[in-house]
Amino acid sequence: MRSIWRTLDSGLWRGVLAIAAAAAVNGASFGAIAVAAGNPLWVPVAMSVLVFAGGSQYLAVGVVASGGSPIAAVVGGLVLNARHLPFGLAVGDVVGKSWPARVLGSHLLIDESVAFAMAQKDPVRARAAYWACGASLFVAWNVGVLGGALAGSLVSDPNALGLDAVFPAVMLALVLPALKEAGKLRPALLGAAIALATTPFLPPGVPVLLALLGLVAVPRRTESAEVKGATA
Repeated sequence: MRSIWRTLDSGLWRGVLAIAAAAAVNGASFGAIAVAAGNPLWVPVAMSVLVFAGGSQYLAVGVVASGGSPIAAVVGGLVLNARHLPFGLAVGDVVGKSWPARVLGSHLLIDESVAFAMAQKDPVRARAAYWACGASLFVAWNVGVLGGALAGSLVSDPNALGLDAVFPAVMLALVLPALKEAGKLRPALLGAAIALATTPFLPPGVPVLLALLGLVAVPRRTESAEVKGATA
């Protein structure tokens, strides 16, 4: 085990700790907003320990805070985290072969831990990077959430935090990087249009789920395009 950790150099640790620091700040924001929105302190803390998925946590709290049902919040979070399925296939060998390692490793599976692992060419170094990043962000995120929740409990007026603007802004920041990829902008715009059009008529949380209909706008490669790509 010691030989595995020795494969991590100072440059990689600096990257991991920098992201962990950012996660702590983001977690503090989530904790404060979740408590100020009317949730008891234990809710954001338990979500962070048991779920450990910032995007789905923001979505769930945002849906419930706007009057949506917990079922809509859970379904939205599951859909948002569906990307973890291919992530798990990509890093299955990196996490380890024992069941305890796979169970714990799947809990620490987030975008950053996968990215750090996949960036390493050596399998031993990839495993060390995965665990170092996942564990560091788990601790930083949960400490930040706890501190933010304690601070949020001191705010008497939740509206002073601008909850109606914070949640959409956070979700937009989460999806913007993905929109740079080819073919992602059209379904995103269609999904946003569907959500905006149905918001005045449907319960909170439902328009977010209906936005998934935007996936019908995902461009499909034609057979000729595939042949062209294969012969290029």
